[in-house]
Amino acid sequence: MSTLGQRFLDSLQDGRTVWLDGEKVENVSTHPAFQGTLHTLTSLFQTLEDDGTREQVGFRSPRTGEYVHAAFLVPHTLADLQKRTAAFARWDRQTHGVMSRLSEYARSLVTGWYAARDTYQKFDAHFSEKITRYYEQARDHHRFVTTALLDPQIDRSKGPSEQSDPDAVLRIVKKTEDGVFLRGAKMIATAAPYTHDFLVYPFHRLHDGDLAHAHMMIVPANTPGLHIVCRESFASSQRDAQPLSARYDEMDAVLLFDDAFVPWERVFLHDNPQAVWELRLDETANGLAYHSTVVRLLVKLEFVAGVAFAIAEAIGANHHLHVQEKLGELTIQLETVKALLAASETRGKADRYGTFVPDLTPIETARNLGPRYYPRAIEILQQIGAGGFMQVPSQAERLAGELGGLIQKYYRGANVDAQDRIRLFRLAWDLIGSPLGSRHELYERFYLGDPVRTYAAQYLRYDKERFQSRLRDFWNLIAAEEGKQDGSASTVSV
Repeated sequence: MSTLGQRFLDSLQDGRTVWLDGEKVENVSTHPAFQGTLHTLTSLFQTLEDDGTREQVGFRSPRTGEYVHAAFLVPHTLADLQKRTAAFARWDRQTHGVMSRLSEYARSLVTGWYAARDTYQKFDAHFSEKITRYYEQARDHHRFVTTALLDPQIDRSKGPSEQSDPDAVLRIVKKTEDGVFLRGAKMIATAAPYTHDFLVYPFHRLHDGDLAHAHMMIVPANTPGLHIVCRESFASSQRDAQPLSARYDEMDAVLLFDDAFVPWERVFLHDNPQAVWELRLDETANGLAYHSTVVRLLVKLEFVAGVAFAIAEAIGANHHLHVQEKLGELTIQLETVKALLAASETRGKADRYGTFVPDLTPIETARNLGPRYYPRAIEILQQIGAGGFMQVPSQAERLAGELGGLIQKYYRGANVDAQDRIRLFRLAWDLIGSPLGSRHELYERFYLGDPVRTYAAQYLRYDKERFQSRLRDFWNLIAAEEGKQDGSASTVSV
């Protein structure tokens, strides 16, 4: 195992409180439910140490000289931004886009806030100092970071301060000279069991009556009073039968804060809904973070398309026009997202602090397409494999003896033998029918938030004036033509 990989595993033995199946997990690094995922993560850390990959994945820290992940690279040029793309793509391809929280999203948020740190000095004179200290610590110590932004689904008809239970939504219940005490819950913290730090702040806009809820903190996973409550594990020990579930179940959890103490150095904003909302919408941080999600979306769609192409060819269905039409739809998905990703980079520009930020419009377009593209890609995969997914025998390897000849005869494909066809269909089933596969479809539908709101938000932020000006020009042209006929002239405003 790589040195960084071993250091990562050792760092998880820090006293964190993780719950799974109603029991407290004594050691995350050795628990069976996390072994496949942790093995995957340690292999990713190795890319920062291997001569052949470290330049692609990372850059040298100006403080330690060690290679650190490019998610921490503040881009000042298009080349810098594309270096970040290459790093994300390298890890995403190694995990086929199936692991949605490899820390690059949250790390990019931290990098963006660090780059734009002077913006928030007006809200907290210590913000710049705090975010600089954390950014350098996270970068140089390879901190694994994720987000916990949503409030628990108790009563969505009411705001944070309107809940019948004042502790339903995470809030500050006490302030001391050393820090604050938190009570409440946050969801959904993907990758929570093996995360070092959680970015905790409201996802939705708060009002002046919600001061106790209006904060941004970076909370260590081993914070006393913090309970990490995991969902059911979708991990599998059958690496051949369930190749994705055995390697990439990154786990989701709810964070329960039971008078959890957070020191002031980890409290970046508090008691200020406007400050928190501005941070939530920060274009530098969001541009860098959202950019990473589009890279992952592209890689994931490529993987699903590759499986669909292989299945269609394996059973000879790729010769049918209606199947070709569906496979063509997958290629259109890929080329659309690829073009939007490229456009976001080439249309990027430096912000007022000199950070080269990708253009958010094509990024948001790609992100809004993702919740529709991915379920559709999975549906196409289901339609192509059809009843063949029900044909795969359980424990086919054990049938190789007595029924070996019959298995080879009836389970083969048009151009593959029975073993390869069974393996291919098992992989596809892990995408469309396993608990992990179902989780991913749900995740891709909603991880951005409510799709109705995200589409509406893109409309509201879009530059509509240039299209309306064309309409005004058209009406003015007509008015001018009519004016020539009757000797008068007028203009029309829209």
